[in-house]
Amino acid sequence: MKKFSVILSSALMLGLLAGCGSNTDNAPAASNTPAETTAPAADATKAPAASEAGAYQDGTYFGTVPADEKTGWQTYSLLTVEGGKITKADWNAFNINNAGDLKKKVSEDGKYGLVEKGGAQAEWHEQAAKAEAFLVEKQDPAAIAFDAEGKTDAVSGVSVHVNDFVESAKAALAAGPVEVGTYKDGGYHAEGEMDAKSGWKSTVDLTVAAGNIVAVKFSGVNEAGDDKKQFSIDGKYGMKAGGAQAEWHEEIEKAEAYFLENKGAAPTLDAEGKTDAISGVSIHVGEYFTLAEKALEGAK
Repeated sequence: MKKFSVILSSALMLGLLAGCGSNTDNAPAASNTPAETTAPAADATKAPAASEAGAYQDGTYFGTVPADEKTGWQTYSLLTVEGGKITKADWNAFNINNAGDLKKKVSEDGKYGLVEKGGAQAEWHEQAAKAEAFLVEKQDPAAIAFDAEGKTDAVSGVSVHVNDFVESAKAALAAGPVEVGTYKDGGYHAEGEMDAKSGWKSTVDLTVAAGNIVAVKFSGVNEAGDDKKQFSIDGKYGMKAGGAQAEWHEEIEKAEAYFLENKGAAPTLDAEGKTDAISGVSIHVGEYFTLAEKALEGAK
């Protein structure tokens, strides 16, 4: 069985965005939603054909496609195979700009607004369920034919773009079964106390899929409600102007990458919460690893 492989830092995510051609489904990105993952290396074109239905190896399959550049949503497919057949399909997404609730949960909570804001016939999660059922019936992602815009006439009641679902499902099947983690799928959040000196409160948001952490965001918030990472990206934090080797968001992205690559294990830290274990990181990161543990308490 292949191990579940993820390479998810905001820094590495940027490379994925350039190749993106996925969908927006006429709805805005959720305001409190997910950060990124890459599917296990695989050639999606080599997924088993429909004629081989019933010949899949039993297990859990996970695959993704590049994130949508406009919305930040990154689609993944989570498939369950029993007795050689696909018995369950989960089409979902997390957001690489933030980390938190999954797209399906955002839609179920009425925050995606596909009907109200996009004029669709049904909410995103309702349409996704129909596409999932169609895949289970046909046993082959290729059975969901789509046009140049990524839409399909093959599945009744589905007007959203399905190309990402098809491609991520193909990638999952081509990659083979993955090692399922121990956490409960979903979005998780934790935050620290407001620092009187800096004016920032540290925040951690995590996304779990297939029992594994697939997205993380280390950031913070001030009294004005500014997001610390975005504040730095916008050039307002000014660490380099103060003599630092890099901006705050650049260094925290390296800490995020370390966190994901080491499955949440914290590096060796000094009394100030700093570390020499992550190259190019001079900022305090200890609290983020502690908050991540706190966030995951709800995922056990």
